[in-house]
Formats: sequence, structure tokens, C-alpha cells
Amino acid sequence: MPPARRYGEFKGPLAVAPIFLEHNRRIAALIAVICLALLVFCLIERQVRQALGPAQTMRGLYPDNRAVRPTGRMILYHLSTLALRPGTSTRPPAILINRGVQAHLLELLGIDETRPRWLDS
Repeated sequence: MPPARRYGEFKGPLAVAPIFLEHNRRIAALIAVICLALLVFCLIERQVRQALGPAQTMRGLYPDNRAVRPTGRMILYHLSTLALRPGTSTRPPAILINRGVQAHLLELLGIDETRPRWLDS
């Protein structure tokens, strides 16, 4: 991925608003948090593209169902409506999926919607 695009992502989809900070420590901490968010954003995109194989395209990201390379922005857009059903004494918590593309993205990311990862610890 060209560095210029990542700088655009740094300023764009993370929705960073202007903040006035007085101390250099706080400025450095804020930049570190933003860089970590960008790293997670890039790793999600990379994981999905690698799991797709050599073609690196998938359908269902756009309404016209054309095959495109998934971007971090589109992946997070489709996963943003996921919900977690809380567990009870008789059933474990589960991720509620309302679209097929969400199930496909979770599969590509290696996430089992019937067993959230924090239950393994």
C-alpha cells in the first residue's frame, strides 16, 4: 500500500476532531493512540485480503454486487452494525449478524460468531 494513501486514512476514516492539548506528553499520547488505531485498521484490511487469496476481490460490498478489493473503510462500514447478544445462564453470548457479507467478513477474519474470543481465556 502506498504511504500516501495511509496518510489519507490517518486523516480520514478515523474521524479525528481537533483537540487543544496543553502538554507535549498528551500530544504524544494522542498521536500514539491514533497510530495504533490506524495499525488495527490496516491489519484488518490486510487479513481480509490475504484470506481472499490471489484474486483479493469479493462481492457484496456495494449494492450492485460487483467484485472489488475490500478496503478497511468498507470492511468496518459493513461490520459497524454487528450487535452482541448478551449471554444468560442457559445460552452463551453470540454476535448477531443481519447481512451475509458480515458473516463472510467474520469468516475471513477468523472470528467465530457463536463463540466470541474472550470466552477462551
